[in-house]
Amino acid sequence: MHEDTQGAGLFQRRAERLKGNLSKIRYKIAVMSGKGGVGKTTVAVNLACMLAKKGNAVGLLDADIDCPNVAQMMNIEEKFEKDDNGFIPPEKYGVKASSMSLIEMESGPTMWRGPLIHSAIMQLMELTNWDSLDYLIIDMPPGTSDAALTVMQFIGIDAVVVVTTSQELSMTDATKSAKMALGFYKPVGIVENMSGEVFGSGGGETIAGELSVPFLGRIELSKQMRDCCDRGAPAVVNNVNVKNFEVIANNLEKVLAG
Repeated sequence: MHEDTQGAGLFQRRAERLKGNLSKIRYKIAVMSGKGGVGKTTVAVNLACMLAKKGNAVGLLDADIDCPNVAQMMNIEEKFEKDDNGFIPPEKYGVKASSMSLIEMESGPTMWRGPLIHSAIMQLMELTNWDSLDYLIIDMPPGTSDAALTVMQFIGIDAVVVVTTSQELSMTDATKSAKMALGFYKPVGIVENMSGEVFGSGGGETIAGELSVPFLGRIELSKQMRDCCDRGAPAVVNNVNVKNFEVIANNLEKVLAG
């Protein structure tokens, strides 16, 4: 009983610290996908950069603990600096970025069990010193597992962007993610990635119609987009697919405005 009381007290203190750390952030946006490989991180990075280009103060939290790719996709090489309040996130393209990959660790793969994933996400959220932001974009763990639930429960998400391709399997899994978010009473918008002849098109609009949620827009599949990702140069910073992401950002703002 005593241990249970101590555990509850520690949890409460962490929740309070987390709430205080995020108190200066106007909107917290989760970018989700039902499965890996649909370009969730690509959407999160470019959406963050587009919102920054529109004059907003933006942060990007890489909550995908298993595969933290945000730093690589933004070509961020420096690690976290620290002060008395925690980690100071490096800034690039007008976006402050926080990721487990920015913490100095021994080389080699890191293997996580469920409780450790939960703890790592919580600590990353607690210790990153965001200061004041208009938007915090959160690159979520894929799927609807405990890792995703941790973020949904404790961050206080304002809206969810669900990324899908037009492949049937991707659409099925994206629908599950959208339903999970709706179960938390969060506004949901759908983005269709890799749209075109190869993977098809129209899947995002189909999901949006079935769930009666907004369709935010689509991103066309292109060699230029792939090259930008490989070089660690966000597409919208290099004038690739800018219109696509501008439409998505504008529609997201409409969702948040109600």
